[in-house]
Amino acid sequence: GTAKMNLKTAIASLLVGTAAWSNGVEGFNVPSGAAVGSVRAVETNSAGSNSNSNSYSNLLAQIDDANPYAQNLKSKLSMVAGGAQAEEYYEGVRIGPPPDLPSLLLHNRIVYIGMPLVPAVTELVIAELLYLNYESTSDPITMYINSSGTTTATGQSVGFETEAFAIADVMKYVRPPVHTVALGQAFGAAAMLLAQGKRGRRSALPNATILLNQPKSMARGQASDIAIKAREVQANRRTMCELLASACQKPVNVVEKDCQRVKYLQPHEAVEYGLIDRVLENEKSLPVKPSFISQLNQ
Repeated sequence: GTAKMNLKTAIASLLVGTAAWSNGVEGFNVPSGAAVGSVRAVETNSAGSNSNSNSYSNLLAQIDDANPYAQNLKSKLSMVAGGAQAEEYYEGVRIGPPPDLPSLLLHNRIVYIGMPLVPAVTELVIAELLYLNYESTSDPITMYINSSGTTTATGQSVGFETEAFAIADVMKYVRPPVHTVALGQAFGAAAMLLAQGKRGRRSALPNATILLNQPKSMARGQASDIAIKAREVQANRRTMCELLASACQKPVNVVEKDCQRVKYLQPHEAVEYGLIDRVLENEKSLPVKPSFISQLNQ
């Protein structure tokens, strides 16, 4: 199969046309004329084995490290056994696909929330926060928020407030400070996450829109089930308002009153409300300048 062809190609590419083909490869303990036979023997062993990696390991064990040709062969066979491919370079520059954008952002300790807070988004954000906490416990994390919260742009519920609570708890749990930046929109639960950033490092871009509202119920079914769900929504509403009140340094009853109906806040109004600390007007006020941007400007 494919494993046999890979192994045959790796051996033949190093044996054919070299001195090792005519003089024999030290370490194999076979004469030069039996080189092809050894390849076939390995193919036979690979076909009869439950694991192709066992055949590779057996062959690698026979190679003498003192022979330069054998060292090269052993290196190639190790890559075949592990499924790796050698990196290609042209004039000292690596040839290959560019890194994906999320990896570049994560490398610069940037977490971007650009969708409603559904479980898949929550899982990714929490995983990134935990990874960055493991990578460094002191370097800050910058979280950019452009989300409609637990609803769509039209107001339809797509998630539960517990998704936002999970992210908020992890933001407080990790040791690095989390700087938050709003762009586009930060509605409902997303506005609460914006306020949970490190005090003094909560920002918004000039044209961002921030919205305060209360959770919506997606209860269906019997009246008793709807009543149970309604109590849960009330508890989530209370938790949401308490988190906002703590972050904005306002009484809980004031925040509850503001959340009874939708309340739009422009960036400067959000600063006055205490939800954020500043509006980013120019490049110098940006919380972090990604290193790959600096490289592009050179």
